[in-house]
Amino acid sequence: MTRRYIPLCLVLAGVLAAGCDSLEQNPVATSSKDAVFGSENGLSLYVNSFYNWMPDANNITQSESMTDYSARRDVPQFLRAGVYNPRVTDLTASGQYEVVALGGDVNWRWNTLRSINYFLVNNNDPAVLEKTRNNYNGIARFFRAWFYFEKVKRYGDVPWIDKPLDVSDPALHGGRDSRTVVMDHVLEDLDYAIANITSTNEGSRTLITKDVALALKSRVALFEGTFRKYHPELALQGTADKWLNESANSAKVLMDSKRYSLYTGSGPTDSYRQVFIRDVPIAQEVLLTNAQSTALAVRHQANWIFTSATTGVRFSFIRQFINTYLNIDGTPFTNTAGYQQMTFQDETKNRDRRLSQTIRTPGYKRIQAGVQIPGPPAFTYTYTGYHPIKWSVDDVAMDGGALNTNAVHLFRYAEVLLNYAEAKAELGQLTDADWAVTVGALRSRAGITGGLTTLPTVVDPYLKSVYFPNISNPVILEVRRDRGIELAMEGLRFYDIVRWARGSLMEMEWRGIYVPQVNQNIDLDENGTPDVYFYTVLPANRPAGITFISVTGTDFKLANGTSGEIVWRNDIPRKWDDKMYLYPIPESDLLTNPALKQNPGW
Repeated sequence: MTRRYIPLCLVLAGVLAAGCDSLEQNPVATSSKDAVFGSENGLSLYVNSFYNWMPDANNITQSESMTDYSARRDVPQFLRAGVYNPRVTDLTASGQYEVVALGGDVNWRWNTLRSINYFLVNNNDPAVLEKTRNNYNGIARFFRAWFYFEKVKRYGDVPWIDKPLDVSDPALHGGRDSRTVVMDHVLEDLDYAIANITSTNEGSRTLITKDVALALKSRVALFEGTFRKYHPELALQGTADKWLNESANSAKVLMDSKRYSLYTGSGPTDSYRQVFIRDVPIAQEVLLTNAQSTALAVRHQANWIFTSATTGVRFSFIRQFINTYLNIDGTPFTNTAGYQQMTFQDETKNRDRRLSQTIRTPGYKRIQAGVQIPGPPAFTYTYTGYHPIKWSVDDVAMDGGALNTNAVHLFRYAEVLLNYAEAKAELGQLTDADWAVTVGALRSRAGITGGLTTLPTVVDPYLKSVYFPNISNPVILEVRRDRGIELAMEGLRFYDIVRWARGSLMEMEWRGIYVPQVNQNIDLDENGTPDVYFYTVLPANRPAGITFISVTGTDFKLANGTSGEIVWRNDIPRKWDDKMYLYPIPESDLLTNPALKQNPGW
């Protein structure tokens, strides 16, 4: 099951100060440290409390409510000029898993770090074997590395603190350390974790292992290497290759171990989706998961979020991203003559099979009272027609609350393969053999038949012009294509856009399916029954089972008036500013400690 523990500071009444959020609050001394640090059981109990910091299943499944490829109910405050600032923050601004609240950014909180540092400073009791102590120190340093990685992603420079602070410590009122200092420490922590965590391949996939530490290192180092490469304002481009090599090397250790592989047991049309809808994680591909349990009341609400007209932001993919899915023969869909005017029914045929396992497409069925029923895109939910199914299950009975028991993953082998491929591509070192076992293998699982064993040599003009105009290397372009498709809705896209310095993609118009003509029935799933009717004049006869949608408003319309792609919410401007590559330091913390200083532009 998912690890959720009562904080140890409450268990031992004084090990830590409960609820401390900022750097100015301090831990309290304990009179019973021996109860924790004098036995392996005590160390295990303490370290288990760190799992409370990890994102839960709802955090992950809802983490992409603000990305370049998602339309939603409203425009995020973060993207509305003059709305987001260090005083008022957006509940769904970041794409990160931690919630942001009005009146202060809780992502700035430091209580988890205080708990980790207290453990590391005090885990030195000789009554416990050194190897055992080092194992738990490795887990603690894994969490410290992950904690700091999230801080640096969001704020850039942050204070590096590796000890619990008392009231007289000058660090309480010090400034921020440079990202180079902090990230070097993060790398040290990850290397220590990899060297000292004893568990390698834990069966439940709910615990931190050496392999999970390797996966995190590949993620962290890829982010840092590409961020430094594509953000010249840091003046750190000369150090980017070091980080890219670290990413590739850690991923390669996992690849060479042969402990993991892509799940293919359900065939091209179903294997990908099975990874996301099973209650028991598929261990050959999943490294770390949030397992769910009805018996223990640990469940998430993906079905509710991705079917409800009123709950959540009604995340929908946009057409520009759907266009990036290849044809089944491995050629770009956008090379197809007339693709711009293809209907939903036609554009979803003969495509990368991940498309039909990520959104509802013709042939998708739901289950109601044990009976399969048609499952077309529901315009009571989706704004664009591209209705997600990746984390939701097919049973209609799961749609009404926090009822989902399918496991939701934090790390899986597919990401490791993509980290390796991207790092090597950025270094100019990706070979045909590398391609075949990374991107080629992912495409093969998805039923694609062409281009699986040799590096791409031709730039896709659509991918370059619409997404990455500054990239002329076809290998990098194609790796980025597959990263977007393979890892969609897994909480990584926003910071992929950030590290690639492509924040302007957040301004992309929210476009949906192509509607050839208004005022006529459309059978989206081709089962002989109409599903939706876009109208300029509401018809008098409105049969049940058809959703009627006006295209005459300012928020929902068609590009050509009475035909064309759906256009949603272009009446509210979205604006990206390069200062948004870093979030502001909360104003309340700056008032308490002016030495922190604000990030540029805020």
